[in-house]
Amino acid sequence: MNIILVVYDSLRKDCMGCYGSPPWWEVKTPHFDALAEESLVMTRAYPESLPTLPMRRALYTGKRVYPFVNANFRLKGDFVGAPGWGPIPEDQDTLAELLSKNGYRTGLIADVYHMFKPSKNFWRGFDQWMFLRGQETDKYRSGPEPTQEEIDYWLPKEVQNPGRINFIRQCLKNMHDRVREEDYFNARVLIEAARWLEQNQDAEKFFLVVESFDPHEPWFVPEHYRRMYDDSDGPEQVVSGYSTVNMSEELLRRTQANYSGLVTMCDRWFGHFYETMRSLGMLDNTLLIFTTDHGHSIGDFGYIGKRGYPSTPEVHDVPILIRHPEGIGVGKRSNLIVQHTDISALVLEMAGVEPNSPIDGISFWKAAVEDGAPTRDHVTIGWGSAMTVIDENWWLNCKINGRGVFL
Repeated sequence: MNIILVVYDSLRKDCMGCYGSPPWWEVKTPHFDALAEESLVMTRAYPESLPTLPMRRALYTGKRVYPFVNANFRLKGDFVGAPGWGPIPEDQDTLAELLSKNGYRTGLIADVYHMFKPSKNFWRGFDQWMFLRGQETDKYRSGPEPTQEEIDYWLPKEVQNPGRINFIRQCLKNMHDRVREEDYFNARVLIEAARWLEQNQDAEKFFLVVESFDPHEPWFVPEHYRRMYDDSDGPEQVVSGYSTVNMSEELLRRTQANYSGLVTMCDRWFGHFYETMRSLGMLDNTLLIFTTDHGHSIGDFGYIGKRGYPSTPEVHDVPILIRHPEGIGVGKRSNLIVQHTDISALVLEMAGVEPNSPIDGISFWKAAVEDGAPTRDHVTIGWGSAMTVIDENWWLNCKINGRGVFL
């Protein structure tokens, strides 16, 4: 059986129609919803560690990252120093390494540029890996410099500061030659992933990981997607402040519309990938797993951005959809408490591969499809200097020094 793992970044669970809708309006995701109709849907899924790289360390290895060994982990070539933000440890096997050694052809298609920074190693074990460059502040292009008019259009003066201006300047350089919808990042990732399927039909069995940084900010999206949610004219707003909401209601609405439009665009290009699977006959022999690392606050609780304290559902709740080629689990919605390391264990179980050393993940497949006993009674989530514990009844969030307890 082939295995495909699709991971989006900053995709809110409540922005997928199969899970509900955010506070501001219903977001259109017909292809995600169609997948959900053919899948086991997990309703209580959470990360193990956050944000981007700690989550992927846990997912790619099945090993816990929290408690963090290095409180402020920094390596040359990477400005981010969040706890757990580092390469996969040398003594930990990745899913790709384990499956490759057991006869799987392995591939990685990704535009998550943090995974490919100097000192990182998230492509370990893949027979082919493709890094699509240019997301966010990836030093992809040094020119031409954007005009002030361009900067003001995408980042209105109301929310400008030196840091955000530098951020948007690099983004605009990177997207300088963008003309068609197919030139946008999430389209490019899913087009290349579909092409990989076409080129690897001869594999006896394969493991493909598809990583889309969208709908992470900046929320650049073709105008027709944004107008689905806000049909007004005027400047866009595509940057997250990581602060209390400091913009007008009109600009916040435009921000929510750009995010919603980008989610709908991600859905459209996932549909392209999914239909490629169908046309190649791969829906009949491929396990498809869909998830995201975390969500994003866009006005929720008066905040815009992502944070570990206080932790909130629009960030910490994540979707997990699992489509089995034999239809097992179709139509089921499981409220088992699970987290990303458990996906790792499930992948190994489905592949019939034993890890070389014990992992922390616990496969929930049998318990979920057979309504069995819970595999976990709680999860612990680490993010920076904060931790969150969630069980059947409670959500506890505090600083690691025990201060500022939220229950």
